[in-house]
Amino acid sequence: MQFWFWVLNLVLIFSLLSHFSESVAQISSPPQAPICSEEDRASLLSFKASILQDTTDTLASWTGRDCCDGGWEGVQCNPSTGRVNALLIQRPDRDSGTYMKGTLSPSLGNLLFLETLSLSGNHLKGQIPLTLGNLKNLIQINLARNFLAGPIPLCFKTLRNLQYLDLGYNLLSGSIPDFVGEFKNLTFIDLSYNLLTGKIPISLFSLINLLDLSLSHNKLTGNIPDQIGSLKSLTSLQLSGNQLTGHIPLSISRLQKLWYLNVSRNGILDPLQDIPSKGIPSLLSIDLSYNNLSLGSVPDWIRSKPLKDVHLAGCKLKGDLPHFIRPDSLSSIDLSDNYLVDGIPNFFTNMSSLQKVKLSNNQLRFDISEIKLPDGLSSIDLHANLLGGSLSTIINNKTSSSLEVIDLSNNFISGHIPEFVEGSSLKVLNLGSNKISGPIPVSISNLEVLERLDISRNHILGTIPSSLGQLLKLQWLDVSINGLSGQIPGSLSQITNLKHASFRANRLCGEIPQTRPFNIFPPVAYAHNLCLCGKPLPPCKGKEQERMGQ
Repeated sequence: MQFWFWVLNLVLIFSLLSHFSESVAQISSPPQAPICSEEDRASLLSFKASILQDTTDTLASWTGRDCCDGGWEGVQCNPSTGRVNALLIQRPDRDSGTYMKGTLSPSLGNLLFLETLSLSGNHLKGQIPLTLGNLKNLIQINLARNFLAGPIPLCFKTLRNLQYLDLGYNLLSGSIPDFVGEFKNLTFIDLSYNLLTGKIPISLFSLINLLDLSLSHNKLTGNIPDQIGSLKSLTSLQLSGNQLTGHIPLSISRLQKLWYLNVSRNGILDPLQDIPSKGIPSLLSIDLSYNNLSLGSVPDWIRSKPLKDVHLAGCKLKGDLPHFIRPDSLSSIDLSDNYLVDGIPNFFTNMSSLQKVKLSNNQLRFDISEIKLPDGLSSIDLHANLLGGSLSTIINNKTSSSLEVIDLSNNFISGHIPEFVEGSSLKVLNLGSNKISGPIPVSISNLEVLERLDISRNHILGTIPSSLGQLLKLQWLDVSINGLSGQIPGSLSQITNLKHASFRANRLCGEIPQTRPFNIFPPVAYAHNLCLCGKPLPPCKGKEQERMGQ
């Protein structure tokens, strides 16, 4: 009897322990995440069906029944509800050749819990579906860098929670709708690079939380409204490339946080407002280029600020180069297409941060060998002036590691092309239309990253060095209208990325390299030489022609 008593007790104990362990396991293991709703899955698959080509291979991962298990690339879900709340298919590099081609499916409007929709950098066409107005929870919408056409849909009026709106770089037309001013939470608007027309709606200037407004490169008309001064939070204002007229309103001086201002390439008129010295206190970058302004001189309120970028091209500046009170802050200067005269030797003094300078198409007259360039300068453009002297202070051991762009074309520069040292960063070298003589140095092969070389319209003699064929990244080559003799070296056939070349009007002879792209350039690229032959010119006649080339 005692035996059975112990057996029953053991069974009871094991049963209690088993029940306890199951309870502990249920408490300790996390609840299983719900799979995505069938409605959301069907909407996503309908979107996938509207994509005709997907070189990103993103949609290839959209398989299986659960779109919330992390396997569907670009799809994110709320872990507690299993509803899709984000669709992020952004092309990482717009030059990479990967994209989606197709249309935006109306089924996207069925993703009712969507908070973020980002489909930028693709090749999507057609209009924006009206069904997107159903997405009342949308906080961010980014359809930039596609081929979307038609108007900004009226259905967007319902997206009252929107904080981020980017429709830039499309083919959108019509006017900017007034209701955009009702999105009180908006901090970012980019409608740039479209075909939008009409005036800038006054309602935009009630968006007190707006940080960034870009309407550049559209067909907008009318004035910049005086209400612009109401955007107290604004940090960046881009209105360039439109048809805006009138004056820049004085109220812009009230924008305490504005650091970037670009109103270039419009029809803005004189007089430019004299902004108080304490106005726009945070300003770092200003671009007033190519308007209907006749500034005469750089305004004091611009010269006195510690600005990073000053772009005043085509503003009818006259007289000497300006003196900036805080030259050490300047990183980029563009004063091209003006009427500036006289010398430049001391202009760069104390510009310790300068990286890019454009003073082209003025009437500057000085000897470039007297220039003292700041360390770290990456781009210098002085083309179309009255410059003389030699190249030794611009092309030398000290500048070779930093300079990427040199444009000194259309001047009166003389002397020889200097030797090039190893480790050069130069990508663009334009010395065309000067009075440079002597040979092309063999050391030109040290310009390993050079993409564009123009030494046309000079007095350069000698042969084309075979070392030129080592510039494998070269895309543009112009040695025309010089006194070059001998053959076009066969080593140039190694430059397979070349898109343009001209050997016209020299004393070259012999067979043109019979490889692409040299044998398919137009005949004019080789015209007016001594005796060049071979495609695209008539075939060579024999060894005599070849001997003359040598």
